[in-house]
Amino acid sequence: MRAASALYAAAGSLVLSALVAAPAGSATGSTSPETLGTELAARRAAAASIDFGACPAVENLPDPVTCGTVTVPLDYADPGGKQIKLTVSRVKATGKRGGEKVARQGSFVFNPGGPGGNGMYFPMVGMMPEWKNIGAAYDLVGYAPRGVGRSAPLSCQDPKQFAKAPTQSPTHPSPSYKKERVAQAQSYARGCAKNPGLAHYTTLDNARDLDVLRAALGEKKLTYMGASYGTYIGAVYAELFPSHVRRMVFDSAVNPDPDQIWYANNLEQSAAFERRWADFRAWVAKHDDTYHLGTTPEEVLDSYERARARLAHEPAGGKVGPGQLQAAFLQVGYYDDYWPMRAVALSEYLKGNPKPLIQQAAPSPEAAAENENSNAVYTAVECNDAAWPTDFRTWDRDNSRLARTAPFETWDNAWMNLPCAYWPAPRQRPVDVRTAPGALPPTLILAAERDAATPYTGARELNRRIAGSVLVTEREAGTHGIAGGANACVNGHFDAYVLEGQVPMAAAAACAPHAEPTPLGAE
Repeated sequence: MRAASALYAAAGSLVLSALVAAPAGSATGSTSPETLGTELAARRAAAASIDFGACPAVENLPDPVTCGTVTVPLDYADPGGKQIKLTVSRVKATGKRGGEKVARQGSFVFNPGGPGGNGMYFPMVGMMPEWKNIGAAYDLVGYAPRGVGRSAPLSCQDPKQFAKAPTQSPTHPSPSYKKERVAQAQSYARGCAKNPGLAHYTTLDNARDLDVLRAALGEKKLTYMGASYGTYIGAVYAELFPSHVRRMVFDSAVNPDPDQIWYANNLEQSAAFERRWADFRAWVAKHDDTYHLGTTPEEVLDSYERARARLAHEPAGGKVGPGQLQAAFLQVGYYDDYWPMRAVALSEYLKGNPKPLIQQAAPSPEAAAENENSNAVYTAVECNDAAWPTDFRTWDRDNSRLARTAPFETWDNAWMNLPCAYWPAPRQRPVDVRTAPGALPPTLILAAERDAATPYTGARELNRRIAGSVLVTEREAGTHGIAGGANACVNGHFDAYVLEGQVPMAAAAACAPHAEPTPLGAE
């Protein structure tokens, strides 16, 4: 399941079958061809820099955002071979905070996660009050990682087919439905195999690209924030290039334990979504006077299941079936900002008004190509990064067992990742991220205790593996991606670190949760 950040609007130790020997591109040692290739690419990028100018209309980015490109090798073991261009966006530091001048501190680079997230929009956050201080001192830099958007884009399926609706979403799928999804996964993997250089869309390559981008921006050391999957890129970067790190923020951290990448992480994610789904239903029940969906979480679940059953027989607007309903309500597990509007949609639908649900859940034809591209990159990176079980019986056993206690997201998550069982490219061995004391300057980890997309265990594991890191926890909250958001305590720690390099004195600190959403009245 893709883990997206808040700015962008994956169960135990398992024995994975068929661990394939790592290809040449997975070498991380200081004398590896990839390391030498990265050094060469970075020198070339530093000499060329980035020619920022007006953004192409396709990016839909207003002034003062400017755009450019940075050139990187497709294969870092062959830096003189095929080159690809990554798109980059920037808003220059304002240099002013209130009426005072502020010294520029360099570039602040952001990755929104995914895999498959496009960060080109990021510089626009400088207009938000929570980002004004950082935007005063830093050039805000976003980019589209390899495969995403116009950065050597990947595609595995006709976007129209990818966005086909309505679809089903059985909680306990039948054997015939499982066979159908296996066939779809095999077909999707074959579609991905048509992309040249597919094996070079990996987290290791993303980390190397980040170092080339650093050089192209003219920065000797990198100031970076990764959200969600972007934290894993940052962790691998810190392992590969510790001397190049200036400041680094990990917001909503992926568990970097090699045994968790990626199959086990996705199982743990499905379990965490069940907990967050229960949080949403408890909130709706508390506001039954507004939504009339039930006075207990169990009654709210009954209301949801009634809607799901009805949509299975008669899709709303001809496009919203159980699959679209589930995808729309999955968002409540990411961001509680969605809670009021989703509750309104469910309430209105059950009262006979399907319009809010159609507006929120029907797929957008205009977004089909972007969504398919994002999913293709997600699949390529996760499938390339590690070994996955290649026998569907393993998937069937593990997900059937998990679905007994966590039915909300388990099987949809499995179907999303199942192409990895039939992946045509060689797999890497995940990087064992472990930085030695003193290898890095202090780094900051931000996490919400009830985050579903990147469960809190991942933040604690990253904290153990990155020596000198400090973990700031938003207690009893579950929003995914919390920097620059609704919690003033979190933002205080964030600003102090990014602007002054200050971290809490202890290895961990806590913030009270941000306020719960205010209910929106159903008509």
